[in-house]
Formats: sequence, C-alpha cells, structure tokens
Amino acid sequence: MTTLFTKIIDGEIPGRFVWADDVAVAFGTIAPITDGHVLVVPRAEIAQLTDAPDDVLSHLVLVARTIGRAQQRSWSAPRAALLVAGFEVPHLHLHVLPAWDEASLSFRNARTDVPAADLDAAAERVRAALVDLGHGAHVPASLGSPAH
Repeated sequence: MTTLFTKIIDGEIPGRFVWADDVAVAFGTIAPITDGHVLVVPRAEIAQLTDAPDDVLSHLVLVARTIGRAQQRSWSAPRAALLVAGFEVPHLHLHVLPAWDEASLSFRNARTDVPAADLDAAAERVRAALVDLGHGAHVPASLGSPAH
C-alpha cells in the first residue's frame, strides 16, 4: 500500500520540499515542533528505522546533518535535533529541527495551527541556507516539487 509520504514524493499531495536526491527527500512538516522542522524521508517505502539498509540509513543521517546545519544558521539555534518515532506514518522519516533546549523536543509541542504562509516561509529559509552552504544542487527548483 502506498504511504502518505510516497504520495507527497510523487506529487499527489502537496509538499514543501527543501532537499531532493536519488535516495531521499526532505520537506517541511505540517505540524512543526519548532519553526523550520523538516522530515527527511527515503524515496523507498521503508516502514521503520530498524528496517533500513545501512547505506540508506547512513545517507538519511548525512542529509539530516546538512539540513540541521542550515536550520542552525537560519534560526541561530545552538543545536539541531534529530528525532525518530515513526508511529504516525509507516514510512521511515527523520525529524530534524532547530532546537534551543531538550524540554521543547516533544511531539506534544507540535503546532497544527501554523498558517500555510508561515510554513512556506520557514521552508524557504531552510532552502536558502542550504544554497548558501553550497548544497544548491540538492535544493529542488521549486518549493512544491521533489525533482532535483
């Protein structure tokens, strides 16, 4: 069965893409814990972290680190956080977000009332920082496209 994330990757459901390569994409979540919260997702439908082949998992973590650096730059955050839970969608995804303290790193803090324009602006900040950091080749041509 096709997952929600596959539908986003395939363009059937809109996404706010900040990264795309042959193995993974990254897009803004619709329920951010902090501004700039991004999901790094393999293109392949892998159900959970423990099912991921080593090469895919390594790649996802490297992409997460790169995005984390962009988030730190964009929001002057002291840390970039990486969370893996995966209960809401059965398709492996890494939550990457700018972080200021451990107390704020809870899914209970996820906001579902963020206006679309604010979500777009946060994704564009990550995209711009990725370009500034030299990763423009992996930033999709448009916010709404996973093509690279």
